[in-house]
Amino acid sequence: MNILESIRVALRSLAANKLRSVLTMLGIIIGVGAVITLMAAGEGVQVYITEQFQGIGSNLLFIIPGTFNGGGGTMGGGMGGIRERPARPMTMSDVAALQDPLRVPDVVRVSPQMARSATLVAAGRQATTQVTGVTPDYAPVRNWFPVVGEFVSAQDIESRARVVVLGQTVVESLFPDNPYPVGEAVRINGIPFTVIGVMAEKGGSFADEDDIAFVPLTTMQARLFSARTASGDYSVSFILAEAVSEDRMDEAAEQIRAVLRDQHDIAFEDDDDFTVLSQSDILQTFSQITGVLTIFLGAIAGISLLVGGIGIMNIMLVSVTERTREIGLRKAVGARRRDVLWQFLIEAVTLAVVGGLIGIGLGAAGAQIVSMLVADFRSVVTPGAVLLATTVSALVGLASGLYPAWRASRLHPIDALRYE
Repeated sequence: MNILESIRVALRSLAANKLRSVLTMLGIIIGVGAVITLMAAGEGVQVYITEQFQGIGSNLLFIIPGTFNGGGGTMGGGMGGIRERPARPMTMSDVAALQDPLRVPDVVRVSPQMARSATLVAAGRQATTQVTGVTPDYAPVRNWFPVVGEFVSAQDIESRARVVVLGQTVVESLFPDNPYPVGEAVRINGIPFTVIGVMAEKGGSFADEDDIAFVPLTTMQARLFSARTASGDYSVSFILAEAVSEDRMDEAAEQIRAVLRDQHDIAFEDDDDFTVLSQSDILQTFSQITGVLTIFLGAIAGISLLVGGIGIMNIMLVSVTERTREIGLRKAVGARRRDVLWQFLIEAVTLAVVGGLIGIGLGAAGAQIVSMLVADFRSVVTPGAVLLATTVSALVGLASGLYPAWRASRLHPIDALRYE
């Protein structure tokens, strides 16, 4: 049997009943279009998340109090060891231990941070934003520096200076007519501070990173918020550590764990009361979440493919009925059962594939629309998604056309020729 000739006959049959063919393919078109759009959006989300985490800085390790249990991320639980330990705050003693190059040789910088929400007032204007206490190492660790003025210095840390570095969003809220308000006074929770710098614009990430204000960590702990622990040490919210290179990330993480376990007097058989996460760990978690979400949404969109397959089966059964005499004539002149079977199968597959190709075009257009509607977001249509959509379309056509084709092949030529 000539497959190319069968495809030509199938296309001619589709062209002869244009409206019916389009309506039959509608389920396939919508299903494939939705799957392509959702998969492109899912890929785009993964690319976006990766770019945002790369923008945070390179070779970073995040050290946070508490542990994630095996059940999915509850803080304060265990890691599956013999005993679970309650969350213990990170302190400046921990920071000092991690800054010792003899104990943690694969870490080049350590940046402790304490973050709280606070109200800033200046020139009669008010803004509620995140105030973060930092050390001078924060800027190089994050690769984020002031565009004007200076960042928090070691002298500011030692003297607990009441100085503040503002993000661009805070500047726009408090000083709309002065983009570089260095030297201006700002009150944070009623305490006067002096602006010493304005950070370069960082842009949007999961939140507006420019909606922030930086003060010396010691000032944050002693003047703005109470951060003393029961032992008399000062606590921090979390710690960022920069490894010497990407190749030494695992070694740096193990060194950090060893030091903190020693600092917290954790016995060998006990779990950690802290978590050390790398950027790749966080990206992997987000990728798993977005992957599951994409599959879930794709499965919902796949319902349209099922409906489209039923439509194809229905129209092929109608086609078999309409062309009964044609089938009888073909068998009378020598066509075998498998020839008739393949003819109708190819017609069903052609119908589905043409609908799938139209759906791919529609899905690509939908992905572009999503990119235009969402700022700083780019949907990614991958060759794998296109191949998957095409394959699924062909399989839907094959499955939908199998019964009608089998029914056509089973017709007796004499009965078919008598059919009215």
